[in-house]
Amino acid sequence: MSSASLPDPPTKRSESFWAFWAVFAAFGTYFCMYGFRKPFTVAEYEGTMVGGVDFKTIVVSIQVLGYMLSKFIGIKIISEMPPQRRAIALIALILAAEAALAMFGVLPRPWNAAGLFLNGLCLGMVFGLVLGFLEGRQLTEALVAGLCTSFILADGFTKSVGAWLLANGVREDWMPFTAGLIFLLPLCVCVAMLTRIPAPSAQDIAARSSRETMTTQDRWSLFSRYAPGLSILVGIYLLITIIRSIRADFAAELWGDLGQETAPSLFTRSEMWVALGVMFVNGLSICVRNNRLAFFLSLGVCAVGFVVVAMALIGQQTNSIGAFPFMVLIGLGLYLPYVAIHTTVFERLLAMTRERGNLGFLMYLADAFGYLGYVVIMFSRNLLVGRENFLDFFTTVCWVALGTSLLALMVASLYFLNHGRQPTPTSAIAERA
Repeated sequence: MSSASLPDPPTKRSESFWAFWAVFAAFGTYFCMYGFRKPFTVAEYEGTMVGGVDFKTIVVSIQVLGYMLSKFIGIKIISEMPPQRRAIALIALILAAEAALAMFGVLPRPWNAAGLFLNGLCLGMVFGLVLGFLEGRQLTEALVAGLCTSFILADGFTKSVGAWLLANGVREDWMPFTAGLIFLLPLCVCVAMLTRIPAPSAQDIAARSSRETMTTQDRWSLFSRYAPGLSILVGIYLLITIIRSIRADFAAELWGDLGQETAPSLFTRSEMWVALGVMFVNGLSICVRNNRLAFFLSLGVCAVGFVVVAMALIGQQTNSIGAFPFMVLIGLGLYLPYVAIHTTVFERLLAMTRERGNLGFLMYLADAFGYLGYVVIMFSRNLLVGRENFLDFFTTVCWVALGTSLLALMVASLYFLNHGRQPTPTSAIAERA
């Protein structure tokens, strides 16, 4: 083939356009997904107990149980999903999740909790499908940072929507379904936008490696080659997920224990500051072109996040900071490592080793065990403490997770320093280019 017949390389202008397009589409899709997942968590569901456990804990736990099972299923499905089927799968899962919320409204308590289980089962694979449109690019960290900003902001915004619906007379059991209807049309528009994102360019593939669908043998091969290091990273992610999810799903209880009245706008305001800080720090990873260096810098970002959480806990326990800065700092400290793993750690691990694989497999491997840990915490929480001691429970879990995570992070860094496979000569040239 002559050089004249080759497609023109993308211009800086077109790259910028598609980068903004991709961020908007991915952000919008996942932001709207939260409208089907999170609004119910602002309801108190007071007066309903099942076997001595309050109904709020049951519905939160059972949705997370479905979400967790979806992550385990997604290890196979997401890693094997052909690109051309992602959009159809996204729409089908969202419609099924909304139907499950209708079940939650129709069935009497406590049987309607089954609707939230099915809702979580559907929504757990949405992130991996959206991630597939963004990975393996020189701008992947910035794109995925934008995607991750969506679930930081959406967590607060969709709770504000849920609180607003409750304040306007929508019944607790029908509020989640009503909130889903609000987000359905914009989600479909954003999914349509995702389908227009161009595939990774030749330059992207040279810099980050080609991302292929994976067979069972591919998955076992990748994991077994780096099993000790990957297991430690998954363990760290498990601990982060536990704390982050407790803060997210029981934000109303935490604000209450801190003496702060939970107005609908409070959730959005606190998460706005968290999102800006996390997006800025993790998005800067695109400035580091050397994949190995970027990988270890991302582990450093995780450590910084843990230090920020420790500072917030000390400030709260010594009464030196108020409720709002405490919640913002806790959120910032937790989301720095959480998003770093999403955006950079696994992305650059694949890029520096040039292994056959995709980001969806590694993220769903981590997510599956992360949510497994959270389910265990949710089901054991009522056996450990009373509802009035939730802030103390949260603080204790944070300190235990922080100490363990920092130690594990040092061990993981040493492992990959010694076992991270060097790129092939061809790949090394691409890295230096």
